[in-house]
Amino acid sequence: MNPALHPSKIDLSEATRREMAELLNARLADAVDLLTQMKQAHWNVKGPSFIALHELFDTIHGEVLTHVDNLAERVVTMGGVAFGTAAVAAHRSILPTYPLDISSGSDHVEAVSGALAAFGGVIRRAIAAAGTAGDADTEDLCVEISRAVDKSLWLVEAHAQGGDGTPQGEESRRQGDARLAHSTPMV
Repeated sequence: MNPALHPSKIDLSEATRREMAELLNARLADAVDLLTQMKQAHWNVKGPSFIALHELFDTIHGEVLTHVDNLAERVVTMGGVAFGTAAVAAHRSILPTYPLDISSGSDHVEAVSGALAAFGGVIRRAIAAAGTAGDADTEDLCVEISRAVDKSLWLVEAHAQGGDGTPQGEESRRQGDARLAHSTPMV
């Protein structure tokens, strides 16, 4: 999947444009995969935090859709061909496979945060590669994506943390244990 570049008057060398098109297509595959993972979580989450997570995952899906479009358009700007189909994403994505057998909010929070963290990591490496190649605009695009993904990760991870930074449920369990220890038995 490395067709000839379309001509462009953009002031980057053909070698740089080709390198950036390949890099961007790799991240496009990851972004398309992430997009479908967000819908998988949105559709299947269950539990006491259902509506908050259902809406959060849908919001993140919308943000990732924007990233997909921006990555694909930058590929084409380089003179390349954007490979944005689900089949390409399934073959080329390096994100962890989303578990299809989960339903609890906490399990989806764990899976979504893992996917966001993995995508954030590959996008940060793309920032460095674009900078080294001298493509400031691709570098800037990846910085923008990285910033948004990190914020989404923070919002998701907040659902896994108690008020004191412990995993959710741990704080409630300790408070319940403390109440039990100080309660007077009913006769």
